[in-house]
Amino acid sequence: MRIISWNVNGLRACIRKGSFLDFIEKHNPDIICLQEMKAKEEDLTTILEQFSQYHILLNPAEKKGYSGVAVFSKIKPNYVKKGKDSEGRILELGFDNFTLFNVYFPNGQKNEERLNYKLNFYADLFEYIQNLRKQGQDTVICGDYNTAHQEIDLARPKQNENTSGFLRIERDWLDKIIQMKYFDTFRYFNKDPENYSWWSYRFKARERNVGWRIDYFFVNEEFISKVIDAFILQDVLGSDHAPVGITLNS
Repeated sequence: MRIISWNVNGLRACIRKGSFLDFIEKHNPDIICLQEMKAKEEDLTTILEQFSQYHILLNPAEKKGYSGVAVFSKIKPNYVKKGKDSEGRILELGFDNFTLFNVYFPNGQKNEERLNYKLNFYADLFEYIQNLRKQGQDTVICGDYNTAHQEIDLARPKQNENTSGFLRIERDWLDKIIQMKYFDTFRYFNKDPENYSWWSYRFKARERNVGWRIDYFFVNEEFISKVIDAFILQDVLGSDHAPVGITLNS
């Protein structure tokens, strides 16, 4: 099973560029989790008709043209839950062997209030996920975490020590996740530098590979043996993010 996560930075824009349809055809994911959909269901009716091979689950933000997540799945989930926040940041899908979370974590750059919102979001989500784990459920938590974990995960760590997305207090949360025995699947397989998933549109950052790795798949320790590969598709264009993914042996 191949699961891919992609912050498309506007699904309609990504489709207009031609990238999204080509991507689906080439990579043929069993499940694809999208963040920053930036559209409501009524805006996507014609577009979604092109993906009849998938069960399509949406959680748009209340605010028009903002945030929102979606999951396209060839496998019908046993249940679907939407996050209770108004910004459309979470979809939870239950499958036979695991529970999948597609999450668009908040950005903390705007001000201290949004930074605290981001940190509380981490805390509330992982408290909920830990409760599921205590009930014996395996979890896959993917999406745009909006935080680079270690210095290896961005091109210019020293220059960004005081930038939200690489603040020590944000990185501490990724440390906590790992201390709770969740695995960063990409780093489980790949310890090499210069593997990024987001680049600024400014200063030709992508062409120069001046990027950040802020998109992740985390899985709980009990499930890591099911993951046989993790990857970043850096050559896929259409957004300021690249798709990331995992392959499962089930």
